[in-house]
Amino acid sequence: MAALSPWLRKALCAALLVLCAVTGVLLVVLLVRAYAMKPAGPAPGLGAWKGERRVEAAFSPQERRDLKEALKGAIRLQTVSFGPDDQNTTALAEFGPYIRKVFPAVFSAPFIQHEVVGEYSHLFTIQGSDPQLQPYMLIAHIDVVPASPTGWDVDDPFSAEERDGFIYGRGTLDNKNSVMGILQALEFLLRRNYQPRRSFYIGLGHDEEVGGQKGAVKIAAELESRGVKLSFLLDEGMFILDGVITGLKKPAAIIAVTEKGAVTANLSVTMVPGHSSAPPKRTSIGILSEALSRLEQQPMPNMFGKGPEIMMFEQLAPEFSFPLNIIMANLWLFAPIVSRVLEQTPATNAIVRTTTAITMFHAGVKSNVIPPSATATVNFRIHPAQTVAEVLEIVDKTIDDKRVKIEAESAFDPLPVSPWDNQTFGLRVFRQTILDVFPDVGSMAPGICIGNTDSRHFTNLTNAIYRFNPVVFKPDDMPRFHGLNERISVESFEKQVEFLFQLIQNSDIDLSPNPHVAFHEL
Repeated sequence: MAALSPWLRKALCAALLVLCAVTGVLLVVLLVRAYAMKPAGPAPGLGAWKGERRVEAAFSPQERRDLKEALKGAIRLQTVSFGPDDQNTTALAEFGPYIRKVFPAVFSAPFIQHEVVGEYSHLFTIQGSDPQLQPYMLIAHIDVVPASPTGWDVDDPFSAEERDGFIYGRGTLDNKNSVMGILQALEFLLRRNYQPRRSFYIGLGHDEEVGGQKGAVKIAAELESRGVKLSFLLDEGMFILDGVITGLKKPAAIIAVTEKGAVTANLSVTMVPGHSSAPPKRTSIGILSEALSRLEQQPMPNMFGKGPEIMMFEQLAPEFSFPLNIIMANLWLFAPIVSRVLEQTPATNAIVRTTTAITMFHAGVKSNVIPPSATATVNFRIHPAQTVAEVLEIVDKTIDDKRVKIEAESAFDPLPVSPWDNQTFGLRVFRQTILDVFPDVGSMAPGICIGNTDSRHFTNLTNAIYRFNPVVFKPDDMPRFHGLNERISVESFEKQVEFLFQLIQNSDIDLSPNPHVAFHEL
């Protein structure tokens, strides 16, 4: 091989130097972005306290027993929702007298109005001492999904059995813990002669698990008819995640700023029936099965970076250990890699795309008869960056078979993304309350609620809707939702009551702007 000419050697050396310089600059940019963000630390105070003295959340041993037994009693009432028109109305009717018995101060306070809405839902109006302050709202739901005792570690999923510091039972996490936690916090404040400065509402729906049309929808309509506008609304949703996100050094409070939309699609194929001895080349079952296989093999596009999920990782970046902190602080470069990793498990895959779940299939009338039709139901949970119309268009193109009829049974678009900035009142209240009650939490970040909640019915009352259950959530808790061995630790429920106890007080504080606070700082 001929020797390189002096000119070519100089050009190669120059190119190598340029490459090294670019690499060095890129490395510096990555490191600066990763380490310029301050680690999560104490947040400034909410502002000056006015009015009543602050009440400390020093629950007595008797109060701790009371709150535990109150939750257990609620779990034992089997307020199960099987369908919109199939609920355990006997248990729902018993729930009203039950909460009246265990929360006497709530029902006797002169500044609290209680109303029953839609027969079994409850609306409380707590009148604050300062009518100039805009009210807020806390909501939860009374109903639960069915639970069979098969597979549970306790004999009865509605026994509220206490074992090893945990209360087992359907509704302990979804969502009677919030129902009872809200009322218990208010009860304890009232026992201490506390009257809020800021008015607020409590809404307890009775049919969230089947759509909320008779409960939350009617509560929202009633408040809207009165001209109510809310400063913020807090519902169930995300949790304090401890060990759930790989690489995080401390627990993180994830507050959902939106929730996914949904569409239930019915797919059907109709053909001429006949005898199985002379079958056609393709039956309705075969055609529909192929269509469903295409939907599973060609998932909806990965939307990572087009919704609020990217904000969560960016704001958690300082709390990740090396080298994940470098990656999360530089998603402008590493987003494609992160998105592929997130696709690998069902829980994180649901964050980055519209999910496809084939939930029902019906076909055939007899073993020797060619089926005249085949039908299937597919449930899609829609990523915030997409719409119902866009998802149905993708479904049609993916199946690409005119023999398959596609009909949307029920559908709604993802919810608007709620504000996430330094000055949003509700977020500042949440941040301070988390500091008060969960000092070990390292950061607070926005997230997506992959399920649906009653909060979606209140968008006409406020644009600041947040979904957060102040309970520490560990990796083995995920399958407990709507599954086996749903439970909450006694300590976690006490902390939830304390959180709500402090939140009501923190909402009464006059806020002064803190424009120079980085919001990733807790």
